Amino acid sequence: MKKVILSLFIVATIMAAIPAMASGNGWLTNFDEAKKEAAAKNLPILADFSGSDWCGWCIKLDKEVFSKASFKAYAKKNLVLLLVDFPSSKSQSADLKSQNQKLAKKYGVRGYPTVLLLDKNGKVIGKTGYQPGGPEKYINSIKAMLAKS
Repeated sequence: MKKVILSLFIVATIMAAIPAMASGNGWLTNFDEAKKEAAAKNLPILADFSGSDWCGWCIKLDKEVFSKASFKAYAKKNLVLLLVDFPSSKSQSADLKSQNQKLAKKYGVRGYPTVLLLDKNGKVIGKTGYQPGGPEKYINSIKAMLAKS
């Protein structure tokens, strides 16, 4: 019985930590925090509108680009990362769900993944989604969007 209770406690602890783990990976989940960090560092925001646990293209984008060391290194110096997630089975607070729904409506997001490059005030610089070719191609796409702004 103690093992079952301990196991349940561990699972509950991990589930509660998932939102914090997103920001621990360099991905923020709070739009206001992302704007503050972007303003303080004078960097653009890369907002990933994702269905992280059900959307095949979202999972593929994360696996092929966002989880790679070269993308992480580029992002750490050049971007503020924001995950705007619409999961199927991951739990989220009511505030986070509300924020994400408002952001999707504000930016006209209708499909996933939608990746927006925003200036420090939240104005759209560019829009993309999944792209084949790995992190280097994706980074070049971001640089091209920034060059046009």
